[in-house]
Amino acid sequence: MSERSDTRAPLSVLVPVKNEAANLRDCLASVSFAQEIVVVDSGSTDSTQAIAEAAGARVVEFAWNGKLPRKKNWALTNIPWQYEWVLIIDADERITAELECEIRKAIRRTDVDGFYLNRRFWFLDGWINHCGYFPSWNLRLFRHRLGRYEQIEIGENIPSGDNEVHEHVLLNSRAEYLSAPMEHYAFPDIATFVAKHDRYSSWEAIASRKLHSGHEKSLRAMPFGTGLERKRWLKKATMRAPFRPSLRFLYHYIWKQGFRDGYRGWVLCRLLASYERMIVLKEHEWKKRAAMSTAAL
Repeated sequence: MSERSDTRAPLSVLVPVKNEAANLRDCLASVSFAQEIVVVDSGSTDSTQAIAEAAGARVVEFAWNGKLPRKKNWALTNIPWQYEWVLIIDADERITAELECEIRKAIRRTDVDGFYLNRRFWFLDGWINHCGYFPSWNLRLFRHRLGRYEQIEIGENIPSGDNEVHEHVLLNSRAEYLSAPMEHYAFPDIATFVAKHDRYSSWEAIASRKLHSGHEKSLRAMPFGTGLERKRWLKKATMRAPFRPSLRFLYHYIWKQGFRDGYRGWVLCRLLASYERMIVLKEHEWKKRAAMSTAAL
């Protein structure tokens, strides 16, 4: 097992937060090897800011006006970063000692400008190793001037939050992959999963058509592209499919071998099917509202 080094790395870290007192201390400890840590806060009312300052992080306030850019893109553009490389990590994620070692080596590379990190989800007191949730590649380490998140405009009145959650980084250069997983403690219980996915489903329902439009500020949907591009293509291909919730369960549980994760795999796949059902119902709801608004004009 790799050990932590006392030497700080020439790296900037972006941590977007709001009321993350329960998670932030462990998150910041896991990235304490970086020279610069910036916590971008959206008006937390708990002890988030105090925890960040006690850990030596710089706190920057972000007040969203309901329009683009959202928090991460705003931070990438407006914060005067001290270092060329930026690592983006959420408060419920952790950088392990093994991954720290890989990151230190990666940012010394001159032939590549970004790296995908592989998230491993902790769910029902154990790791998810299948279900289509592992591996889970996200471009989180890159030269900050070259990467920005997708810009998907969905309007001001959608309760989806001020932070990029489903959007992916578009990097104007070459990227590779780091092997050591990043730990993700997003869902400590079923209630948290349901609450978060209720909000996520609103965004998915409104953004679905724009996600698949292929404009220059969104990820391409390609059957033979990167893993993320293939997933985007699969979502596009099944948008009009009947029985989408059932298909999603079968995709995660059978095709992606969720059954190999035992009881927690079965529960996660059932929850993902319910999530898909919420998206479908909200898509119908928003279409009906749009039709009524058009008819009223």
